[in-house]
Amino acid sequence: MNTAEFINRQRKVKVTAELKEKLIECIRTALSGEGIEDGAHVDVTFVSDKRIREINREYRGKDAATDVLSFPMVEFSEGKPMCDLEDERDEDGVLFLGDIIISLERAAAQAEEYGHSFMREAGFLCTHSVLHLVGYDHEEDEPSRQTMRKKEEAVLKKVGLAR
Repeated sequence: MNTAEFINRQRKVKVTAELKEKLIECIRTALSGEGIEDGAHVDVTFVSDKRIREINREYRGKDAATDVLSFPMVEFSEGKPMCDLEDERDEDGVLFLGDIIISLERAAAQAEEYGHSFMREAGFLCTHSVLHLVGYDHEEDEPSRQTMRKKEEAVLKKVGLAR
């Protein structure tokens, strides 16, 4: 079964068991949609706007807060691994896909701005980031952006977070 570890490094938004469970569901559903059914792991870290801005500046050269950042550990291109995934597994058979960093402060503000629930926004950001971990990129061209949006909406619908 695909797993995630959650690390809370912020104090502005309460991290509930319900939130973690829903994000695990989003992660598993997104990975399953890409044919990654078992043994993958991601780390999800919750941070403040201030901290995500620092990370964004340090790693992407963008001095601005953002909602989510993805740091892949395995190379993919639109869901297709660029290597043998079995070679990437550790001695316990775990495939570490990478890190997801979410500003829950930004997620709460965006949920209000877009008129939907905080849970939907957090689920969207997590799903969006998982798709980045497996090689999808919405910044390159419009077809890629559309593919990513369709996949995000399909996952959110499956986990009960549709608009």
